[in-house]
Amino acid sequence: MGILDPTSLLPLLVAFTIAITFHEFAHAYIADQMGDTLPREQGRVTLNPMSHMDPWGTILIFLIGFGWGRPVMHRTYDRRRRLWISLAGPVANIILAVVFGLFLRFVPNQALNVGPDWFNLLNVLYTIFSINIILAVFNLIPLSPLDGSSIFAGILPSPYGDRLAYYNGRYPQALFFFLILDFLLGRTVGFSILSTVMSPIIGALQRLILG
Repeated sequence: MGILDPTSLLPLLVAFTIAITFHEFAHAYIADQMGDTLPREQGRVTLNPMSHMDPWGTILIFLIGFGWGRPVMHRTYDRRRRLWISLAGPVANIILAVVFGLFLRFVPNQALNVGPDWFNLLNVLYTIFSINIILAVFNLIPLSPLDGSSIFAGILPSPYGDRLAYYNGRYPQALFFFLILDFLLGRTVGFSILSTVMSPIIGALQRLILG
């Protein structure tokens, strides 16, 4: 199915909205539980999608099938505490993937294969399952501003964790330059670092949950 195919576009938008909402809410909730009041002051401790969706990130879902949400801001600077705040987002997506995946695993496909082609229930549920896995794995990449950068900075012992946290703050565009490099490699030599690293992990998680 093409990204702009109506039978895939609406399920993709629904899945993306659910995944981003729970991802950003998890960041905000854990920060709030740690005593950081900024996410609550900015209205982010909520499951209202409108509080978490980024306008441009949402528009690009319709154009290229990829987007992003509004990052949760917080005042937590200790790298060990930032570890838990950052980890909350991917964990929320994995939990959602497990819930929807087990539902797909144990409920017969015939019972779920209902609805019109453009909003078939089986397709919607599988898209939600897949998008949550992809979002979780992608965000674990240790490049700023992704969650993985703060997670790895929190896991590593000093002085390596401190050094990584310093570079995360100093080079917030690291992911952007990596994506450009990966795109150029794909166009010139047909090799994608991102796909090579992520695809086996995503596939393993899908098989583990769906059986």
